[in-house]
Amino acid sequence: MFSLDSIQSNSIFANLPDEAREWAEKLHWNERRYVLSLCHILCASPSETQAEFLDEYTADGLVSRLLEDLDTYHKVKRHLEQFRIETELTESLLRAYIRQFYIHCAQDMHRQPEQYLEVAVRLMGNSEESNNAFNYTLGFELLKMLFVMSWMQQERLYRLQRNQEEFLNRYIKPIRFTHQLNGIVIPKDKKKFFAKRDYYIQIPKISKKKLQELVMATFTADTVTEFGFAIIRHPNHLQFDFDYVYTTESEDILGN
Repeated sequence: MFSLDSIQSNSIFANLPDEAREWAEKLHWNERRYVLSLCHILCASPSETQAEFLDEYTADGLVSRLLEDLDTYHKVKRHLEQFRIETELTESLLRAYIRQFYIHCAQDMHRQPEQYLEVAVRLMGNSEESNNAFNYTLGFELLKMLFVMSWMQQERLYRLQRNQEEFLNRYIKPIRFTHQLNGIVIPKDKKKFFAKRDYYIQIPKISKKKLQELVMATFTADTVTEFGFAIIRHPNHLQFDFDYVYTTESEDILGN
């Protein structure tokens, strides 16, 4: 048994849920060695190895929990259909996004070093936290949609938003910066009408793998998750008119 000191408010065990602490207290000495060995190996492993392990160890249970939440599942499915995103919300897709979520959090460590090793515990802990997997999935799919829009289409989309400035600064400008940084869209001779016409109507050509990498490099896992959460919670958070955004008419090239 652990001493009273070991469960004081500033101890590691005091931060465990009651059930977990009771389980740990009852472990035989050899079993405690196994737990310590696992903790040591996990903490000493590179972040991608940690993500791979956590995926194998937790994803099945998390996917099962997500699929039981039919209300949120159908909300996400309806949003994908609303934005004309053809991604199928399958078990294999959710599992892939859970693993990607772990990896994405690991990439953000230099900005949020406390987040990564906690994320698996939080996701496993309760249904509200596990819904972050749904939020992340929807947010990521929408950011992929924005990434493959032309700049003119992005312009039309941000004009529809209630808070245009916030949407422009939070999503559109970072995407355009990444477009330019990676040579996907290169503005030339901005003051010339036809030059602007060329790069403004250019549809970005990005492979599936590259698109995933660019979204992860441009936005933090938190930003992706918050975007999805806002849309699930407030159905009109992202105003969208498919016909207007994707029209082939060219009168808006100059942004007027």
